[in-house]
Formats: sequence, structure tokens, C-alpha cells
Amino acid sequence: MSAHLTDEQARAHAAALLQARDTGVPIPPFTDAQPELGMADGYAIQAHLTRALLERGETIAGYKLGLTSRPMQELLGVDSPDFGPVFASTVYSDGAVLPVDAFIAPRMEAEIAVVLDSDLSGPDCTPLDARRASAGLVASLEIVDSRIADWKIKLADTVADLASNGAIAISSTMVPIVDVDPRLIGMVFTKNGEMVATGAGAAAMGDPMATVAWLANTVAPLGVTLPAGSIIMTGALHAMVPVAPGDVFRAEFDRLGPITIRMASE
Repeated sequence: MSAHLTDEQARAHAAALLQARDTGVPIPPFTDAQPELGMADGYAIQAHLTRALLERGETIAGYKLGLTSRPMQELLGVDSPDFGPVFASTVYSDGAVLPVDAFIAPRMEAEIAVVLDSDLSGPDCTPLDARRASAGLVASLEIVDSRIADWKIKLADTVADLASNGAIAISSTMVPIVDVDPRLIGMVFTKNGEMVATGAGAAAMGDPMATVAWLANTVAPLGVTLPAGSIIMTGALHAMVPVAPGDVFRAEFDRLGPITIRMASE
């Protein structure tokens, strides 16, 4: 991967995203003005944005993966996932009530989350290594959000925007990894009591543990080890669903149990 941006340009783009996060006012896609931007440019911007948020006192609780399903990869013309940090301030528990106006253009996704029991590092990490390093699996919901106007994103835009992160909610019930095959976990997703999607763990790169291994290998050249206790969001099991005030979302997972988020009414 080669970047087209200078470090100064990447820093300026990160500052624009930071301002969008602060003001709630989205910005045009970077790729409108610079269509040549790719994944490397996105990560260069993401690195500056992450550093700025850490300097404000944020802490990284884990990572989220995006583009783990083939349909989403085909949509953006890529053949690999992307990732971004999950900040501790954006982690909620089952039953949380979240204000819609805390986000710009929120969408909801149901996912399987992995909690690491020990440090995990690449560059030769396998799905079996990831499984051995994991404590267990938990039901989770992710609010994805975009600081890019109208979700008109290309790959560089979403990568730069911390992989379009918003917030996550995770269940307090963790199933030990030795007791379950993540590929075979089925899920039913409802919005306001009506089923809107189904999915299974295998939707995430064929195996959620493959996404964890991919992440460990991808961050290894950056000198990053995934620390014990990290929450790894392994990718959506279905297409993202629009969010409106008052909506109640519930994902019920085989073996893992349910997880619910309610969006506060305006």
C-alpha cells in the first residue's frame, strides 16, 4: 500500500474529522476532491485522528472490524476488511439508552464480539491462535456512524473515519470460547419487535476468529499487540439498519443470548 497524502495533508484531514465529531456537522468525502486516495491514505489519517483523541484522554478498549462480508467488500471494491479503534467512552452495556443526537447518521449492526484473555500479536497469527488467546464470545450491537456527509464513502473515507465507528453495546454474559464454534452461531435481529435481518457467525470472513487473526497480523507492522481484555468487534452479520429516535433494537444469538439497545425519543 502506498499513500498519496503527505503527512501534513493527512493531519489536516484528521483535524477536519475531529471537528466533525465535535460539532456534529459532517464533511464532504475526501475522495471527492482526491479520488486517487486509497487504504494507506485512510490509515494515515486514522492514525492522526486516533492520536488526537488519545491526547484528549480517550482510551482504547478494543477494535472494530468492518468490510468483513463479501457483499460489503464488493461494494467498495476491496478484498480485505478494515479496522478502527473502539474507545472506552463508547462502550455500553445491554439495555443502554442512547441519544440519537449523539450521532450524525447512525445505523445499527449486530455482531459477535470476542474478548481476549491474553495478548495476541502477529505477524503469523492464525485463527487457532486467536481462539487460544480468547476468553469467550459476547452478543453485541454496534452503532456505526459517518462523519462523511450522507454516507457517501469510499474506502479511504471510511478507514480515515475510524472505520465509521460510533458506539457499541455488549452483553454481560460471556460464553467460553471452548464451548462454542463461532461460525455456527445464528442470530435474529429485530427493530421495534419486527424481524429485519438474520445472520450467522460465518458471515464474518467465514469465521469470526479469522477476523481476529487478520487484525493481529495487520497491526503487527505498526508495533501493536492486541492486549488481554480487548473487545474485538468481528464485523456485521447483516446489512446496516437505519436508526430513528425511539427505536428499540434487539439481537438474539444462539448460545450467546440477547442484547438490546434503545434510542432515546427526542
